[in-house]
Amino acid sequence: MNETVPGPPASKSLIGIAIAVAIAAGMALAGSYQGQALHGFPVFALIAALAFVIQWLVFIPAYLSQSERYYDFTGSVTYVTVVACAVTVNNDPRSLLLAALVAIWALRLGSFLFLRIRDAGSDRRFDRIKPFFFRFMMTWTLQGLWVLMTAAAALAAMTSGSTPELGAPGVIGLGLWLAGFAIEVVADKQKRDFRRDPANSERFIQHGLWAWSRHPNYFGEILLWCGIAIIAAPALQGWQYATLISPVFVYLLLTRVSGIPMLDAHALKKWGHEEAYQAYRKATPPLFPKPPKASA
Repeated sequence: MNETVPGPPASKSLIGIAIAVAIAAGMALAGSYQGQALHGFPVFALIAALAFVIQWLVFIPAYLSQSERYYDFTGSVTYVTVVACAVTVNNDPRSLLLAALVAIWALRLGSFLFLRIRDAGSDRRFDRIKPFFFRFMMTWTLQGLWVLMTAAAALAAMTSGSTPELGAPGVIGLGLWLAGFAIEVVADKQKRDFRRDPANSERFIQHGLWAWSRHPNYFGEILLWCGIAIIAAPALQGWQYATLISPVFVYLLLTRVSGIPMLDAHALKKWGHEEAYQAYRKATPPLFPKPPKASA
């Protein structure tokens, strides 16, 4: 494929791929501790490998067609696939609940993102990535790592050799998941409806949940993964407790890497000169909700 614009050195992308795979291997070792095995191979490790294989298989036609259209959808399908595989090992109430919660979240978010990209025509994040083989491959590899790290606690619990009753942690975790899921869904709908109004094409949203937080959808996502970790925790053993880093990973990803920093930078570039946006930014927390001040 001809590339008219010089790209970044392939070595950097290869190093990124290697680091992602190494982190995944470490998580696979921890999550497999005293877990179920299939023909002598730890089920958690097999599922971790599957998460990456799916990405690489879809990456090939995506690169050849120079399309990112199915990137988010593939991530969603990967979540559903890995929990479907895991639940075949243990079908106790905890495993069934975790599989359902992860699948519901993944299908909802995946369809939302897929339709958003379809309506927009393309995802501008990939414009300078997809022409370059290894750089584009690295983004798919990182998606595999995202799936594994985010769902690690759930997958470890579902493939664990321990199956305690749900008990209070199950109730508390489910409550947090329901609250977080509701917040994320409502926030996404409010923003989608706002953007569909042509009159708002050059405006920023600041009503509804967006008056409480500049990124309420991210707060909801972090909250629901905390709920999943709480549900999963009683079934974990030894090194499997390392998988409880899942909600911390989600928090760091959304607040330090690809979520809030990118969106805030874009918002500042577009509305930073407006006094109304400056006031909104000053009065509204970036993540954790705070009731807006009543208008005078």
